[in-house]
Amino acid sequence: MTQRFGLFVLVAVLGIAAGVRDGFDAWVDATDLPPVLVENSVEVRDRDGELMRVFPVEDGRVRLALSLENVDKDYLAMLIAYEDKRFYRHQGVDPLAALRAVAQAAWNGQVISGGSTLTMQVARLLENSGTGRWQGKLRQVQVALALERRLSKDDILRLYLAHAPYGGAVEGLRAGSLAWFGKEPARLTMAEAALLVALPQSPETRRPDRHPDAAKAARARVLDRVDAPEQMRLAAVPQAMKPFIRLAPHLADQMQHADPLAGHHDLTLNARLQAEIENLARRAVQGQARGVSAAIVIADHQTGEVLASTGSPDYSAQGGALGFVDMTRAVRSPGSTLKPFIYGLAFDQGLAHPDTLIDDSPVAFGRYAPQNFDGQFRGELTVREALQLSLNIPPVLLTQELGPARLMASLRGGGADPQVPGGKPGLAVALGGVGLTLNDLVQLYAGLANGGKTRPLVWRLGSENASQHQMMSRSAAWQVGHILASITPPAGTTARSGQIAYKTGTSYGHRDAWAIGFDGRHVVGVWLGRPDGTPVPGAFGGDLAAPILFEAFGRLKPTPTPLAAPPPETLILSTAALPVPLQRFRSRDAVFQKATDAPLVSFPPQGAVLRQSGDSIPLKLRDGVLPMTVLVNGAPVLTGVRERSVMLPISGPGFSQISVIDARGRGAQVEIRLD
Repeated sequence: MTQRFGLFVLVAVLGIAAGVRDGFDAWVDATDLPPVLVENSVEVRDRDGELMRVFPVEDGRVRLALSLENVDKDYLAMLIAYEDKRFYRHQGVDPLAALRAVAQAAWNGQVISGGSTLTMQVARLLENSGTGRWQGKLRQVQVALALERRLSKDDILRLYLAHAPYGGAVEGLRAGSLAWFGKEPARLTMAEAALLVALPQSPETRRPDRHPDAAKAARARVLDRVDAPEQMRLAAVPQAMKPFIRLAPHLADQMQHADPLAGHHDLTLNARLQAEIENLARRAVQGQARGVSAAIVIADHQTGEVLASTGSPDYSAQGGALGFVDMTRAVRSPGSTLKPFIYGLAFDQGLAHPDTLIDDSPVAFGRYAPQNFDGQFRGELTVREALQLSLNIPPVLLTQELGPARLMASLRGGGADPQVPGGKPGLAVALGGVGLTLNDLVQLYAGLANGGKTRPLVWRLGSENASQHQMMSRSAAWQVGHILASITPPAGTTARSGQIAYKTGTSYGHRDAWAIGFDGRHVVGVWLGRPDGTPVPGAFGGDLAAPILFEAFGRLKPTPTPLAAPPPETLILSTAALPVPLQRFRSRDAVFQKATDAPLVSFPPQGAVLRQSGDSIPLKLRDGVLPMTVLVNGAPVLTGVRERSVMLPISGPGFSQISVIDARGRGAQVEIRLD
């Protein structure tokens, strides 16, 4: 009877226990868990994975993605030892820790230590709930038990590392490590790790920038728990929270707008170079008039990858420079920077060669009469010299023969998007009467550097590069680059002539100052001006933009990459050795004009205004039969002239009439003025 009663009691107890267990299990299983998917800040990273920009999540908070593999092992060991040493053994609630907390509170009359496990802290962080009321604590217990049943220990630990608060709007270990120590949490010192363990318990009252003593005391308790060396307690705490990095803001905004659902944007940029170029842009506008902005783009012309891009010196409206405007994408007049493409097309079409003679004399096309920048004329000179001096009349003559539409089609084929006022291009496009962006020009010059073959610029790592376009032949591209490389670098630069091919430009009214150049691997573009398009008096591309261009190359690498060798099909001959049609540029109309052997004065041209230096001026003659006689104002000055290029003695300001008579009595005459 006694045995039966005992068996009955045992069965009853077990039944009650089973019922309690089943009820408990049902209570835990019925838990409505808060969302456990972590919303992380969108990251913009460079080509090597370096952080460049962080876009906050809800309420402006910064929370960065983090894997356990990228967390310092000593930090994890310290966290477990201090917060929850039985973390890997309990099921969400640690009864021993809870009993210890109750006993200490009863003995001391106040809370000495908490009984919350890391899992319970995760439950509180996920629901953003308090800990003071018993209902809240019971809810944390329920959620913690449910989390342990549905997630792994590593998953729970990752949730803690994602949500732990570190002061202000900073959440998560990675964001906290960057905010307080400026580095990723993979290589923390013991003192740094201890502070990051202590901060989440009371992130505002232990903030080291506001409460350094409280921060040191909390850190010391963590260090005591792990028996850290004494010197760790002497380490200084951070005096300020570091701002999150904000490189390439215009480009980051552009990428985020283009793909707002992406969790991260991996760019082709180099973070180190980007930071240096942004500093260079800021320095470029120092001392300039109010409102002057700057933009710089650096790309690899062999791949099209952009390595640095800054659209303004300061991403704000300070100084009136409208820093929020991305001037790498703004449509502006390119000034003289299009001239190399006109010459390249002329080489391809057989209209000219670098050593072809071309006339820089007054010319008019209807009501359009282009002038050189200095108002002077050089007479007959080689195409090479015309491009080096950036004269205006020769490229207009060539554009007249090529046709403005052909030039526009070539630019569009190269990937640019030229904007023509009125929609119909005229001869003014040769001198900048068209709208292009800095990105357009960098892409076009990249094609010039890459054997005449253009490819789209890319900013996103791994982007598919569209098909390439042969804008001009590789021999024509090399000839243009060879001429540009012979232009003397700005004073004070370390680069030597022949290392960097570059061209400057200044738009009408001094609204834009440009410099675009390339070496054997990279292309750099620089723009300075006002975003609102108002003039900058005295701004010239050669004075303002060219020094910045060469300094950008210096920031990019120690020495320029050698330029390419000429392709085997390149025609490298002197003027006299060229085929006769290429020796001297003549328009197609001139080909059908009646030939004459009468002498011509090719320089100075009719109506030229010359600034005299010394007591003579250069005189260049064409055609006619030698010897010749030269008269100034009716008086013979030179007789028996047997050279077609001589120095003509002439002095005194004012108008002078120069007459030339050849051996057959045929003559030519021009009138000039000396200043």
